[in-house]
Parts: sequence; C-alpha cells; structure tokens
Amino acid sequence: MEVSEKINNRLTQRFKNTNSKLLSIYFTAGFPELNDTLPVLKTLEQNGVDLVEIGMPFSDPMADGPTIQQSGDKALENGMSIRVLFEQLQNMRQEVTMPVLLMGYLNPVIQYGVEAFCKKAAEVGVDGVIIPDMPLEEYRAEYKETFDKYNLSFIFLVTPQTSQERLRVIDDLATGFIYVVSTASTTGGTKSVKDAREYLERIKDADLNNPTMVGFNIKDKETYDFATSYAQGAIIGSAFIKMLSESKDKFSDIKTFIHSIR
Repeated sequence: MEVSEKINNRLTQRFKNTNSKLLSIYFTAGFPELNDTLPVLKTLEQNGVDLVEIGMPFSDPMADGPTIQQSGDKALENGMSIRVLFEQLQNMRQEVTMPVLLMGYLNPVIQYGVEAFCKKAAEVGVDGVIIPDMPLEEYRAEYKETFDKYNLSFIFLVTPQTSQERLRVIDDLATGFIYVVSTASTTGGTKSVKDAREYLERIKDADLNNPTMVGFNIKDKETYDFATSYAQGAIIGSAFIKMLSESKDKFSDIKTFIHSIR
C-alpha cells in the first residue's frame, strides 16, 4: 500500500506513520449548539481519535440518514454556514494537531466558490474534503487542479455497486484515502456492516494504492473491529451524533463513547 505522493499533509502523514487501525469520527458543525464545533473537535483529539470529518450542513443531504439530517437541520437553524464554520476554525491549529476533513455537498461549495473554499480551507488548516455528490469526471476536468494547488486531499466514496474498473480510476485519482461505504443505504441505516463481508473482502483484495476507511453502520466496538479487519480504519457518524443529541454532559459522554470503541 502506498500513500499519495501528490499531496503531503497531516492526513497523508497519518497514514504513512501508523500501522494501527485508525478511528475517524464524523460530526456536524454547529451541533448541538452553534459554538460547539471547536470544543467537540478538541475533545475528540484529547480522547484519542485519529482524524475527524466535520459535516457542513445542507438543506438537501441526500446521502444522510435521519440522525445526521436532523443534526444538520438543527445546525442550520443555529446559524451554521460555510462562512461561520471557517470563522470557528480560524485558530484551530493552535490547539488541534490531528487531520481534519470537511464533508458536505457540492451546491454550497459552488455557491461559496470552489477556489475560495479551497483557499480558506487550506488557510485554517483543513487537510481534505469529502463531497459525495461531486461527479468524478467533473472533479477531474474542472476541480482537481484547484484541490491539488491548496494541498487538499480529495476523498472519493465507493459502494458495493462500484465496478472494479471504476475502483481503479478512483484509486488513481485519490489523494488521501478511499471511503468504503459499507452499504447502498443512507448513513445510520439498519443493515449490519457484517452483511458487507464479501464486498469488503473484494476491496481488501484489490491491492489498492490508497488506504481505505470503512463508513456507514459502524456504531460500536464490535462493528469497528469488524470493519478495521478489512481496512486501515473506520468512520463513525450517526451513532456519535445520536449520542450528542441525547447527552446531558457532552464532553464527558464523548470521552465515554470513544473509550467504548477502543
């Protein structure tokens, strides 16, 4: 396994410098409260999380299940936007050293301006971006040069429906890791990640150049351990958001949650 030589940032270095299984947490910016973004980020790092995906809430999040959709709706209601998020992350690198990615949808990024978005993301210390509805061909033709210019890893998603041929194309373009979606459903679905055993074996056996991280339906130690037996790491989103939404003491509960996984 190689890690991209095209991009060199905290994310690519994290994969180069560890042999252990990585844990990534997804959470929605501005949730539960508008100013929770940086405190949640810091608490996750303090409790041993390896990298974080911060969700940029959008009014039409097609890949998100109800838990993440509801957190996005609440964050938008709180006043979250890409502009506000960048303001919150302005001094992030004074306190946070782990890789940080932004995850969201293409429409708000285009409205902000793709180059302006990449420039600002790089300025505040973001390492990579996940935009699930960015067409691969459009990325390659119109935007790849811009993401590369600002040293931002662009993360592609693959699903059980992704052909071997397309997987090879994605592996050639990827500059961080490949996000292996464990199911064709939305996030936080009722399917078990263990139902994806054959598919995960196929990805593992594909001898990809890039590291892989499994996401969707990872919710506890059992599913994390299962997923990471096929990949370099796993991503937990809906289960973490659900815990935050129910928590009466979020910083204590974050610690308990993370320690229950590892």
